[in-house]
Amino acid sequence: MDRRQRLLNEIAEEFEETRGWTGRAAMGQRVRAAMAKVPREAFVAPTQEDRAYINAPLSIGHGQTISQPFIVAIMTELLDLDPDDVVLEIGTGSGYQAAVLAELAKQIYSVETIPELAERARERLARHGYRNVAVKTGDGARGWAEHAPFDAIIVTAAAGEIPPALLAQLKPGGRMVIPVDSNDSGDWFAHQTLVVVDKDAAGVATRRDVLPVAFVPLT
Repeated sequence: MDRRQRLLNEIAEEFEETRGWTGRAAMGQRVRAAMAKVPREAFVAPTQEDRAYINAPLSIGHGQTISQPFIVAIMTELLDLDPDDVVLEIGTGSGYQAAVLAELAKQIYSVETIPELAERARERLARHGYRNVAVKTGDGARGWAEHAPFDAIIVTAAAGEIPPALLAQLKPGGRMVIPVDSNDSGDWFAHQTLVVVDKDAAGVATRRDVLPVAFVPLT
């Protein structure tokens, strides 16, 4: 618990430091409670458990990472989730972000392109009682049309552009948080920006750039 509290304090400091970009000076109580509750050590490799509460990304194999806890917190905060929301997550990874979302929303649908990661995340989430998360292997850029429209969509890998299928699956009045890479040079970590997309009641989408970030590419 001491390690978790220290991490929460570090995240709170980073919220304050980035408020000029994000417009969020602090975590909301619901997001903070979710971050405090989910056992991050359960979603990392056994060899990484001693680093689970460091405010940094960690490798989960297959060239993928579990995101930095601050990034998990700020992306979750930007979604402004309600308890009855249905959320699409693109990039299940270890399942940690899905677990945090599951504490805040009614149902999470998560798509992972790497079968081994999808199966491992599915097992972890079930073991820790997250019955409101469904995981499938597939092309994240195509979303999960059978369960659309979604109140919120979160993408945990960087896309060269906002995938049209995801935008179409976002409910009017919904919100998407996605890292977008605007660089054509092929350097995926040089020009990434965390983007918030809001869709109004008429279905018109507007984009707001929030924060410089570094994510693995959406595949």
